Amino acid sequence: MKTTALVTPVLIAGCIIVMLSFAVRAAFGIFQIPVAEEFGWLRAEFSMAIAIQNLFWGIGQPIFGAIAEKVTDRKAITLGGLVYSLGLVLSSYAVTPGAMQAYGILIGFGIAGTGFGVILAVVGRAASDEHRSMALAIATAAGSVGQVIGAPLAEYLLGLMSWQHVFIIFAAIIIGSLIFLPMMKTERVASRSELEESIGEVLIKAFKDPSYTLIFLGFFSCGYQLGFITAHFPAFVTELCGPILPGGALYSIGITTTSRLGALAISLIGLANIVGTLAAGYLGKHYSKKYLLAGIYMARTVVAALFITLPITPLSVILFSVAMGSLWLATVPLTSGLVAHIYGLRYMGTLFGLVFFSHQLGSFLGVWLGGKMYDIYGTYTAVWWFGVGVGLFSAIVHLPIKERALPLNFAKRATSALR
Repeated sequence: MKTTALVTPVLIAGCIIVMLSFAVRAAFGIFQIPVAEEFGWLRAEFSMAIAIQNLFWGIGQPIFGAIAEKVTDRKAITLGGLVYSLGLVLSSYAVTPGAMQAYGILIGFGIAGTGFGVILAVVGRAASDEHRSMALAIATAAGSVGQVIGAPLAEYLLGLMSWQHVFIIFAAIIIGSLIFLPMMKTERVASRSELEESIGEVLIKAFKDPSYTLIFLGFFSCGYQLGFITAHFPAFVTELCGPILPGGALYSIGITTTSRLGALAISLIGLANIVGTLAAGYLGKHYSKKYLLAGIYMARTVVAALFITLPITPLSVILFSVAMGSLWLATVPLTSGLVAHIYGLRYMGTLFGLVFFSHQLGSFLGVWLGGKMYDIYGTYTAVWWFGVGVGLFSAIVHLPIKERALPLNFAKRATSALR
């Protein structure tokens, strides 16, 4: 239930569930080589399974948001955890690319049910107006913690057992996270009949409002940039970065090759992201969310453009990783908070879920287009500059957003106009 404290049982449970969900999700790249070597698959086969996960994560987000608002949040999260675990268990028995990709659909839906859309909606409703922005940031940062620990955990477990057994353990971890669900109890502010009657009005209110369309379009570039960098930046660094010279700081800590530097870059992005996300939550409490979002996207645009324009060296890779990491998921608490502020908390899960679908469309395109363009041109340069362009687009489209709460009668007037 809602309290005036920042740290609540709902926030704690939400952070644990989203952290474990994202830890498993972030580890899939580690299985690329073991799976390909066992079955002789092309890298593109398992990459497509990951891309499908991202796409169906986006498709499932508004669906699970609607389920949560219909039958309670905890039942929706339970369903998501069960589907997630089922997808992992079935994937452990996959012996063909088609099977692995098909089970990726279940995993994607499972991530949707245990990820940002549902969890942030519960956290947002449980938080006071004063602490909502920071609570959303903390829950988002918990996902970043999962991204930091997931890959090393998978790497360690692969040294002890087969990838199939690791998938089974990950399924058990997802099921185990559901023991925290009793802590995620919030007040129901309307009866079921009232919810059924008003959700259509709220959706019409959002779809009629140009600001919602701008938020939807603006979140696309976030997904594109994150998807592309996560999937392709290690290879980008391996191929294009200047050599790591003996005697330097990186060499002395065991980063002796550009491939290791590429892996380090992803970890640095995750670590910097924790700080950046919390900072965004704090700033979102005091300043306009739309201007903060425009500033983040503009900063991403500048950072990416400078990195690709200047010589790519070990130092520039580290500086880029820290800078981009600090901007990485900083958009999530601000975007979800903006949706809650304008359209209210009751249907935040559904409305933010629809916006998040745009994010995952971008993520799917970033992963797929990165590989496709590289196969055609032998370089990532074109797809990188496309990411710079969409980042600038997002910075611009956030500026006209009207950051004020819409009254419910806005939806009723829109409904009457359609009759």
